[in-house]
Amino acid sequence: MSAPVTGPTRTEHDLLGDRDVPAAAYYGVHTLRAVENFPITGTPISAYPDLVTALASVKQAAALANRDLGLLDGAKVDAIVRACEEIRAGQWHDHFVVDVIQGGAGTSSNMNANEVIANRALELLGHARGDYGHLHPLEDVNAGQSTNDVYPTAVRLSLQLAAARLLEAMDVLREAFAAKAEEFADVLKMGRTQLQDAVPMTLGQEFAAYAVMLEEDRARLAEACALLREINLGGTAIGTGLNAHPEYPELACRHLGSITGVPVTVAGDLVEATQDMGAFVQLSGVLKRIAVKLSKTCNDLRLLSCGPRAGLAEINLPPVQAGSSIMPGKVNPVIPEVVNQIAFEVIGNDVTVTFAAEGGQLQLNAFEPVIAHSLLKSLTHLRAGCVTLAERCVTGITANREHLARLVGQSIGLATALNPYIGYEQATAVAQEALTTGAAVHELVLAKGLLTQEQLREILHPDNLARPHTRTATAVRA
Repeated sequence: MSAPVTGPTRTEHDLLGDRDVPAAAYYGVHTLRAVENFPITGTPISAYPDLVTALASVKQAAALANRDLGLLDGAKVDAIVRACEEIRAGQWHDHFVVDVIQGGAGTSSNMNANEVIANRALELLGHARGDYGHLHPLEDVNAGQSTNDVYPTAVRLSLQLAAARLLEAMDVLREAFAAKAEEFADVLKMGRTQLQDAVPMTLGQEFAAYAVMLEEDRARLAEACALLREINLGGTAIGTGLNAHPEYPELACRHLGSITGVPVTVAGDLVEATQDMGAFVQLSGVLKRIAVKLSKTCNDLRLLSCGPRAGLAEINLPPVQAGSSIMPGKVNPVIPEVVNQIAFEVIGNDVTVTFAAEGGQLQLNAFEPVIAHSLLKSLTHLRAGCVTLAERCVTGITANREHLARLVGQSIGLATALNPYIGYEQATAVAQEALTTGAAVHELVLAKGLLTQEQLREILHPDNLARPHTRTATAVRA
């Protein structure tokens, strides 16, 4: 059922007949029908500015390549290029109105771009919107192209842009954890395995591990981004290059790299590249990896700060809002919680990408729109989560130093550090007695005459407890 168009209109024609399009709209009849056909998410492609910018970049590169080949009039090219540059600068995005999830393998997004660029170019040439006899969305703006090479190329570019911002955000979070690692370098605490006391470490080592994990994941994300730089532009419908000049792929690719600053390359086999979703699956897997590890880190922060009186309470997260409408004074770890939820979403998005990539048939995958939507959501939300976690949580974390020192002193985990000096059996006996009586391990060792006070002081020094070291002459088995 067609939605009524109110206000001044212009009439446009497509293979289904005539339709009235809002006179003020830069989009045309193809976009109008797509808006009516796909009332799915309520999220237009303009919600992802990177995707709109990428579409304009591809169209600009295509126009310049066609100019170089003598296939498109210079005045038309100039107008198309100016329109694309305006879109890339942030103008006219509100006319990219097609729902981000759509049938047709992205055809509606490509049509939307063609029409907006054509109508703005017509204005620049002094003609009315919709006066396609002077410059046509398909004959001119889409010359030498197909949705099947334009849309995948634009998606890859948009993912590159979004991933660059995620890499920056991850570095902000890495630096926040690294700064805390330095601040807490002298704070001794108990490490835990299976939620049980293990052996001593420093709080600085705990936070340094989070920084290292982020840096490793940044490297994996950069590797995944490199795969996105191979594009199928010039392959047209199925990769055979029908209706494109033989020199067009390399020319368009060269212009696209110059316009965007992204070092794109033409795929070696355009038929394979047109149907292959491998780079998207790879990126999605890396984003899931980042999400899983980031969520585990947030689990740790919530656990280490739980209490404040009846939990571990080893660290304090900065209070950012009241935690309860009924319990006075309660403060919740809301920032780690929101990042946990982002991670859950990203993991679900990875499942969507997996099924969508697997669902392609023969020479084309029709489900790239949901792949694009899922990946752009993951990239955008992970970026926001990293920045929020860094700025609203990690930078304000403090350590309960006295409480941590007391826990170390009371822990039976100290017995492990004494193994080399009093032997496994003696250490086990001390640990069991400490657990049964509540006595401190070091007190029992002194009482039993297993080690001297001087020996214990050296063995239990933070530098020896939390790092590999060589036993000295004063600290030998009694």
